[in-house]
Amino acid sequence: MGDEQPVPAAVRLVRDFVNTYEPQVDEESLATPDALRDWFVERGVLPVGVRLGPADLAAARTVREGLRAVLLGHAGHPADPDALRRLDEALAAAPVRMTFADGGPRLLPSVRGPLDVALATLVDAIRQCAQDQVWTRLKVCDRDTCRWAYYDASRNQARRWCSMAGCGNYVKMRRAYAVRRDRRSRAPDTAPDR
Repeated sequence: MGDEQPVPAAVRLVRDFVNTYEPQVDEESLATPDALRDWFVERGVLPVGVRLGPADLAAARTVREGLRAVLLGHAGHPADPDALRRLDEALAAAPVRMTFADGGPRLLPSVRGPLDVALATLVDAIRQCAQDQVWTRLKVCDRDTCRWAYYDASRNQARRWCSMAGCGNYVKMRRAYAVRRDRRSRAPDTAPDR
């Protein structure tokens, strides 16, 4: 479900992290601590050979689903307050510090555990999105069975679906069918009596 325009690197990291779980088909990319490690290694966030455990996996999934709730809010829907609370708690446990070195400001982990590094990188990507004024352009699909994260590059930021060809057409066709069905149910019976 690709975006039509280039997506900023910070947005891409957050979007792709949220999309490690696809609700529509119940597909979990982060099924094990090793899968979580590999995901971060492939993106240059963690070095090869680090070890993550079950608690790290649980914390990362909590952050991911909390971010999905935030992006749901960006799309104009009520966000799950429990998911937001759990996100806040998980991020409070990830100590970060600000640096101005190397072109800062940016956030770095104040503790060097692998998950601390990974979460600090995600938090810094969110900071970068906010600084670049693109944070609210990161949304999740309006189709309630999808909830795939996407970057809304439209001029008026009114995009509602991860893909117009997929979810957008599906939702529009369902609405059109419902309107036609409603009209038929309200139309007087014009069939001749026999």
